[in-house]
Amino acid sequence: MKKSDLRSGIVDLLVNKAAVKQDVADYSEKVLNAFKVAVNNELTALRKQVNDQRIRLKFEDKGKYEFIVYVGSDVLVFQLHRNIFRLPDNHELWETDYLKQNGANGYFGMINIYNFLAESYEQNRLNDLGYLIGRVFMNHEQRCMVEGKGVLGGIVDALPDSELTDSTIQTIIQCAMAFAIEFDLITPPYDLVQQVSVMQIMEISSDLQIATGKRLGFQFSADDKHVF
Repeated sequence: MKKSDLRSGIVDLLVNKAAVKQDVADYSEKVLNAFKVAVNNELTALRKQVNDQRIRLKFEDKGKYEFIVYVGSDVLVFQLHRNIFRLPDNHELWETDYLKQNGANGYFGMINIYNFLAESYEQNRLNDLGYLIGRVFMNHEQRCMVEGKGVLGGIVDALPDSELTDSTIQTIIQCAMAFAIEFDLITPPYDLVQQVSVMQIMEISSDLQIATGKRLGFQFSADDKHVF
C-alpha cells in the first residue's frame, strides 16, 4: 500500500470517527451541566416540602466532570467519563436499522451514577463502599439509553426514539434519588465481622473508620420492587 493511501485512510478516520467522538464529548459535557441545573431545581423543590433541617439536601459541584448531591442519608455521585465508548460488536443494537444505517450512532458518552452513604463522605471514610446504580449513555444525535437498578433501567425507550430532554433528565434524577433512599443499609453477616485485629479496633476507636456499605453480601433491597 502506498504512503499516500495510508495517509488518506488516516485523514478519513480523523474527519469521520475522531470528529464524531469529539462531537459526542462536547455534547456530553453539556448534558452533565444540564444534570447540574436539574439537580439544583429538584433540591429547591424538595426543600420547600421538607421542613426537617436534619435531612440533608445539598449540592456540591466537583468540576467539569463530576458533582455530588446529598439526599437524606445518601450521596449520589454523578461522573462524566472522559472517554467515548463504542458499543461492542455483539450488542443487540447493532442489529437495528438505526446503527446499521450510521455506525457513528453507536458511539456514546457516559455518565455514571454512584450511591454512597452520606456519612462516608462527611467523615472521609475512604474504605466505605459505594455502588453503581445507573449509567446514562448519549450519542451525537442527542439520543440516550439508561441502564440501572430498579426503575432506572426502564426510564427511556430503545434507540432511536429516546431523546434526552430536560424532562428525561429530571426523571433520571428523581429515580436515582428514590432508589438510593429506598436502598437501605443492611447489617453485615455476623461471621463476616466477628474477628477483628488490634489494629482494626484501635482504628475504629479513634475515628470509627470501619468499612461500611449498604450491601455486604446481600441483594439490593430495592431490586424486586419499584419506588414509583
